[in-house]
Amino acid sequence: MKNIYHLAHAIAANLCYGFPGRKLIVIGVTGTNGKTTTSQFIARILMQAGKKVAMASTINFQIGERAWVNDSKFTTLSSWKLQKFLRDAVAEGCEYVVIETSSHALDQNRVWGIPYAIAVMTNVTREHLDYHGTMARYRAAKRRLFRLATKAVVNLDMKDPEYFCNLSSKTGEKKKQALTYSVKDPQAHLLATDITLDFKGTEFTVGEIHVHLNIPGLFNIENALAALGVARLLQIDFSVAAAALGSVTGVPGRMALVPNHINADILIDYAVTPDAFEKLYASILPLKIPGSKIIHVFGACGQRDRGKRPQMGEIASSYADIIILTNEDPFYEDPEQIIDDIERGVTKKKKNPARDTAQSAVGGYFRIFDRREAIHKALTLAEIGDIVLVTGKGAEVSMAIGATHVPWNERQVVEEELAKIK
Repeated sequence: MKNIYHLAHAIAANLCYGFPGRKLIVIGVTGTNGKTTTSQFIARILMQAGKKVAMASTINFQIGERAWVNDSKFTTLSSWKLQKFLRDAVAEGCEYVVIETSSHALDQNRVWGIPYAIAVMTNVTREHLDYHGTMARYRAAKRRLFRLATKAVVNLDMKDPEYFCNLSSKTGEKKKQALTYSVKDPQAHLLATDITLDFKGTEFTVGEIHVHLNIPGLFNIENALAALGVARLLQIDFSVAAAALGSVTGVPGRMALVPNHINADILIDYAVTPDAFEKLYASILPLKIPGSKIIHVFGACGQRDRGKRPQMGEIASSYADIIILTNEDPFYEDPEQIIDDIERGVTKKKKNPARDTAQSAVGGYFRIFDRREAIHKALTLAEIGDIVLVTGKGAEVSMAIGATHVPWNERQVVEEELAKIK
């Protein structure tokens, strides 16, 4: 019944706003991780190519030169808001629109009536099982986008990429083989080689084109390859696309490096899944200075998939020297229960058997419910050359505690707490 309700609203919204998606070339980006950065990359490439672009992402909206923050906490808007956004994009003369398209929106038919030209898959790993129930249903919801779209770009490094390739459309017409990309599989249409990683950025080569990213992280090479795949399908020259990627100075809350006077590498990232944790550590471990520490501050969202929480705790405790568990977005769930769930995965060598659940512990493990205090603790423990990871909030502008959305700016809090440390 829930999906019929959303479908009815989607039909009504399309009729009300005149099916605006039909007047645009629509690019849909889906996946568990990487959607936001990939969407930003695609939009920048289109603009570099001289196109007028609209974009709806988890962190912001854009119509032409106008941009504003997404404070809704939704990746994909409701049918009415989304169709109005598309109508406004058409009115502003946009040719293209990039839409982060969530599994929830696909399952609930919120994007009904939008004629996707290109579907982009970043990856599918454990997430949203509180809603979908099983990974099979989660993947099936994602695949709906590839049945809607005319062309596809798929990450060959993800599990079972063929599931999203060679799908027939709703009309029964057979699709062409999806354009694939990879950082390791030579069978991919786009393969990244000559990879160089650094906290200040990333470099790699695709064919004859050299690409420099101002954003660190091996997984951001995957995101850039996805955007280059869209460029190829739209016949945009790779030299133009590479210049566009190099002009992106950063994506708010995504592997964002915070300059500081304590000479540590402080990174803010949105990572909220086990896979995102694995990729985050895979990117930073090669850059870790021998003898330095990794200090990781994180929590988990309330009223969401509880099964992933111990997995995140286990991954963090496998790599980080110090873990500080804290609030993220508890909503109506007991914050102590959330941290208890994460703690089950934290290895015993990190935990203090006689821990003070309110605030402190010895060695490499702390429970500090106040997120600002947790960040301050991490910064005071950091020494020259250490890596401080603050994950889970990214560029969000509020923290959901019960029915209240408390204003929150992760980077601002980090900078304010840094200022207190002499």
